[in-house]
Amino acid sequence: VPPDYDENAERRYNVVYVIDGGLDQDFVHIAGLGALGALSWTYEPLIIVGVRTNDRRHELTPPATDPRYVQEFPNAGGAGDFRRYLQTELIPFIEARYRTGARRAVAGESLAGLFIVDTLLAQPGLFSDYIAISPSLWWDDRAMARRAGDLARAQNYAEKRLFLAVANEGGTMQDGIDRVRAALAQTELEMRYSDRSATETHATIYHNATLDALRWLYPMPPYDGETPWFMIEGAAPPAPQ
Repeated sequence: VPPDYDENAERRYNVVYVIDGGLDQDFVHIAGLGALGALSWTYEPLIIVGVRTNDRRHELTPPATDPRYVQEFPNAGGAGDFRRYLQTELIPFIEARYRTGARRAVAGESLAGLFIVDTLLAQPGLFSDYIAISPSLWWDDRAMARRAGDLARAQNYAEKRLFLAVANEGGTMQDGIDRVRAALAQTELEMRYSDRSATETHATIYHNATLDALRWLYPMPPYDGETPWFMIEGAAPPAPQ
């Protein structure tokens, strides 16, 4: 929770659910970004929830249809069950115990990014905001990407937002990302795309791309120039002169 959570008993905070969010996975550095927002006043304080995965290839992938994937990954395809766990157990647990705000985000990279895109296409109402970093859209020989147009047209994306970033991936992964991006661009989804192929690899993109996502999704309201900034809930301090 934000450092001022106990001091501001009436304030509610938006939530970011981090997939692959175990302590030995991605929780620590994304929680650090949550702390940075509270310290830097460049984006709003947030509740960060780490969602640990135990068998990523099972929990984060939709069922495969390509016979090669079915044969090589027989335990894959549990994304629907994992999503039901989030919907029926985890999110109600968090919202019953913490002062959660009006919006909730889900963030993930690689296979977790695939799960974020899959959720956006299959059940967009589960979250308000989606952060997908170099999603593994090569999965099942890009089957999700090929179906993205039909899936997206069947959904309502009013007031939904996606931050999509990609590193120097190339090949089928980049092709899958391009197809999904083109399909979602035809909807009312608010989307920001960040091509970092010139500067980042799959191993380096997650932290700084997520920082930019949080700055875009949850900016602080501007300083009004009159009321002392420390008296304005959610306001950023004036820039140093």
